[in-house]
Formats: sequence, structure tokens, C-alpha cells
Amino acid sequence: MLEQLMSLIQDNSQQAIVKNPAIPNEKNQDAMQTIMSAVTNGLQGQAQNGAGGLGALTSLLGGQTGLNASTLMSNPIVANIAQQAITGLMQKFGLDKTAAAGIVSQILPNVMNSLITKTNDPNDTSFNLNDITGAFADGQFDMNDVKNIAGKFMSGNGGGSGVGGMLGGLFGGK
Repeated sequence: MLEQLMSLIQDNSQQAIVKNPAIPNEKNQDAMQTIMSAVTNGLQGQAQNGAGGLGALTSLLGGQTGLNASTLMSNPIVANIAQQAITGLMQKFGLDKTAAAGIVSQILPNVMNSLITKTNDPNDTSFNLNDITGAFADGQFDMNDVKNIAGKFMSGNGGGSGVGGMLGGLFGGK
């Protein structure tokens, strides 16, 4: 999955990084890796932020495709990733905030749109919502997970109608 994510970043970095004189050609891959680290750290941080964080991540990645750049960048998860990427580019390459933000704004919305689109496309197996959330979550089943699952079923949002739907599903009911 990380290779596919890096491929999305490379595909969307031609203008912003490769053809950018502020980033020396020998540092192009390092600049892309900085964006990659921001994306992975941002997604991981969100997934590990309890049931609410994982729910917000699932909502973003499983949500509407084809969002415009400003809508995506206003999402708190994407805004956090953008800030991490901007800071990383400023620190590694000595860019001012405007230049770093310009690079990120050219790359990140396209990468996130591609990630969301691929995650929601049943014919594209390069990204799967369960794999993504599983890869970035803590991998431990704890009380937060129990609360999240219980909340979905108790509210009737688990595919059935509340607890009855959950129990019916477990025991083969309809």
C-alpha cells in the first residue's frame, strides 16, 4: 500500500517538485518522501486517535469522491497532513512558508482525491478502506474499539436495526 501511495505522490509532483527550481533535482525524491511521511503520519495519527479519529478517517476515505481542492484542504485531517508537509519542506529545504504551502497545495489535494477515489472503486484493489485503516490503526483491540462497535449497533447504524439487527446478523436472522 505504501508503494502505491508513493506512486500517487510521484504522479502528482511533476510541476510542484520536479520542475521547481527551489528544490534541487537530486533532492526531488527526498521532497516527495517528505510529503509521503506527512500523509502516512497524518493518517496514522488520526487512526490512533480513538474511535472518533478512526471514524473521521473512515468517513474521509470512504466518503465523497472528486472533491475540489479547497473542500479537501479544509478537512481537519487533510489540513493536519498539509501542515506537517509544509513544516517538513521548510525544515529540510529552507523554503519559506509560502513556497512550501504552494508545493503542498499543488500535490496534496490531488493525492487525497486519488486515494479516496481508488479506495471507493470496487474494481481498483490498490487501496482498500479496511487495509488502510488497519495499517494505520494501533492493531490492538481495546475499549475504544468496543465502544465504537457498540455505538454503531446500538444506534442502528451497523446495517441492522440496533441490537436486534446485530444479534439477528450474528445468528443468521434477517
